[in-house]
Amino acid sequence: MFRAKLKDTWRMFRRMTIRKAVNALKVYLSFHLGRWSGTALHWGMPVSFAIEPTTACNLRCPECPSGLRAFTRPTGNLKMDFFRSALDALSPYACNLTFYFQGEPYINPQFLDMVAYAESRGIYTVTSTNGHFLDDKNVKRTLDSGLSRIILSIDGTTQETYEQYRKEGDLKTVLQGAERLVKARRESGLDHPYIIFQFLVTSANEHQVSQIHRLAETIGVDEVRLKTAQFYHFENGNDLMPRDERYSRYTRSGDGRYRLKNGLEDQCWRMWHSCVITWDGKVVPCCFDKDASVRLGDLKLQAFGAIWKGEAYRAFRQKLLRGRKFIDICKNCSEGSRVWA
Repeated sequence: MFRAKLKDTWRMFRRMTIRKAVNALKVYLSFHLGRWSGTALHWGMPVSFAIEPTTACNLRCPECPSGLRAFTRPTGNLKMDFFRSALDALSPYACNLTFYFQGEPYINPQFLDMVAYAESRGIYTVTSTNGHFLDDKNVKRTLDSGLSRIILSIDGTTQETYEQYRKEGDLKTVLQGAERLVKARRESGLDHPYIIFQFLVTSANEHQVSQIHRLAETIGVDEVRLKTAQFYHFENGNDLMPRDERYSRYTRSGDGRYRLKNGLEDQCWRMWHSCVITWDGKVVPCCFDKDASVRLGDLKLQAFGAIWKGEAYRAFRQKLLRGRKFIDICKNCSEGSRVWA
C-alpha cells in the first residue's frame, strides 16, 4: 500500500508546472496575508476545483439531497462542450479536478470522456462513486480514461449494515466491481487509478472499522479512509450517529444537545484555493453548499476569472473572515474534525 501511495503522489506531482507552482504560491501567500490582515486579499487562480457530472443518483441515502430527491435546483447532466470550455479556462493553473459534487458520476454517459479530456490537459483527476456501475465495460473505460484516483463508498462489510445508510444499494455488486477494477488494473500493468475505500462511520457499522481494513487488503484496494457522517439536524442526536465520538463530527454538550466539534475559526483555505462548479455552470464556494444556495457566478454568462475575482466572491470571503459561524453552509463543516483512525 505504501508503494501505491508513493506512485499516486508522484503521479500528482508530475502535473505541476512552473506556472502552476507560481499560482499555488500566490494563492498560499494571499490566504495567510488575508488571515493576518482580516481582509479578503486574494491572488492567483484555483489550485484545484470540483465539477458535478450529474445530480442524479441510483441510491436513497438518508442524509443526502440526491438520495432524498430534495434539491430545489434542477437535476441534469454536465455537457461535454460546456465542460471543455470550463476546463480550458482553469487547466493552466489547476493541478487537481474532482469529478463529484452531488449525484453518481457514472450515470452521466459522457463522464469518462470528460476524465480523458482532463487527463490529456495535464490534470490529476479524482472521482467518488457508490460503485454500482463498475461492470466490465465501465472498468475498461475507466482504465482507458486515465483516471488518477477513485473513491468507492463502502459503508459496511455486510449487507445488513451497508444498507442502513446506502438505501437501495447492494454491497455484493459494489465489492464485485471493486474486485473487477483491481484485477483489470493489475492485468493491464497500470498503477492507476489509485483505489480508496471510503467508510462513512455510523452507529450501524462502527463495530466493523477493523473489518473494512481487512476486506480492503483482501481485495487489493490501496487505502481505507474513515469519514464522519453529516446530519442536517444534529442538535438532538440521530439514530445513525456513532456512539464512539472518535468517529463523529459532533460532540455532546453538558445540556445533552450536540454541537459540531469544529471550532469554526474565521478562516477557510478552501475559499482561497478551490471552488465547485455545478452541472449547469453555477459557481459555489464548496461541497458543503449542496443545494447551490450561495451562487457566486454563472459560467454560462461570465468568464471564470471575472467570477473568481468578482465582488460576490470577495464579499463572501470577507464575510467568512468576520464570522464563519454565521454562514449556514459552514455549520456542518467537518474541517478540524476528521477521522484519523
